[in-house]
Amino acid sequence: MRYSDMAVTVSDLNRYIKEKFANDENLSGILVKGEISNFKNHYTGHMYFTLKDENSLIKCVCFKTYAEKLTFMPKDGMKVIVLGSVSVFERDGVYQIYVKMMEEDGQGDLYTKYKELKEKLEKEGLFDETHKQKIPLMPKVIGVLTSQTGSVIRDIINVSTRRNPNVYIRLFPVPVQGEGAAEKIADGIKFMNENNLADVLILARGGGSLEDLWPFNEEIVARSIYESKIPIISAVGHETDFSISDFVADLRAPTPSAAAELAVPDVYEVKRKIDNFQDRLRMALLKKVEVMKLRYDKCMASVVFKEPLRKVNDNYLAIDNLLKRLEASVKIKQEKEKNRYIELVSKLDALSPLKTLSRGYSITEKDGKIVKSKDELQKGDLVDLRFTDGKKSAIVN
Repeated sequence: MRYSDMAVTVSDLNRYIKEKFANDENLSGILVKGEISNFKNHYTGHMYFTLKDENSLIKCVCFKTYAEKLTFMPKDGMKVIVLGSVSVFERDGVYQIYVKMMEEDGQGDLYTKYKELKEKLEKEGLFDETHKQKIPLMPKVIGVLTSQTGSVIRDIINVSTRRNPNVYIRLFPVPVQGEGAAEKIADGIKFMNENNLADVLILARGGGSLEDLWPFNEEIVARSIYESKIPIISAVGHETDFSISDFVADLRAPTPSAAAELAVPDVYEVKRKIDNFQDRLRMALLKKVEVMKLRYDKCMASVVFKEPLRKVNDNYLAIDNLLKRLEASVKIKQEKEKNRYIELVSKLDALSPLKTLSRGYSITEKDGKIVKSKDELQKGDLVDLRFTDGKKSAIVN
């Protein structure tokens, strides 16, 4: 008999193993505790994750029917207790826990470390918006710190060159997971800064579990990002993943492709905006010229340009009119003052002592003073007698 006649198919083997699992009472209705890792909440409502401890792990699936009954949303780093049965997925030959119920059993060690470091750095001000730098508007060189293999660097190159064919991508290859990765990432950031090798840096890696993303949650990486003089965009994991580097970085991108879009402006869109601005400027200039021409035509049609001396002549007439009014006013004033003068002179003349002298009276003066009483004179005094036509001296007897 040939071996081929004795061999069973892979499907037969997997089906046999599945039946063995199903017939083992210890594998049905089993309680298992561990830490969630690599959690995925599928759009169908099913949940897929890995349950692990310090030494081992096992895959788990929680179908929508049971997932809807959970009182919390599972996530990486959570410690949980699950109730379910262990069975084999025939197609892949993989055994896993089919979860029917789950409850929290505290948070995982990594998640606790993550929270403690996040709180510490936040208190120190490493997340402050005031410290964050602006991403250059038109960077010429994009520095990328990621693995030199895989889809991340290809996605960044494809998106960047599509948006701007002239942009230069400078890759600094670093390990993005595993022991020693954090130190090499920090050294890469420092090296790029010391040698001024880029206008903006993209720190990127694809999705993964909390353990896979842990280098980006290390304090050494956070501080190197904070001290960087070159603006840094953090694009670590999927959109729902948040690492310490995301909070410290100058800008956070949900994915590496999105980071490339944020770092590299679309030159075609920029050109379209420039063309639009040029069109608007041209139209505004034409409108301005049209308005100025209308103003020019209006000015040229005005009386000032048609009869430039008309205003001058009108002013001459106004001045002549004012002069006539001024002269008439002066004459009236003179006549009035003349009449007043004559009136005052007449009054003064009537009171003049000379007027009295003309009627035959005289004035007696002694020592240049008018004598008003006989008691002022003594026999032998020399006096002056003033008449209308002169004066004579006399001696009192």
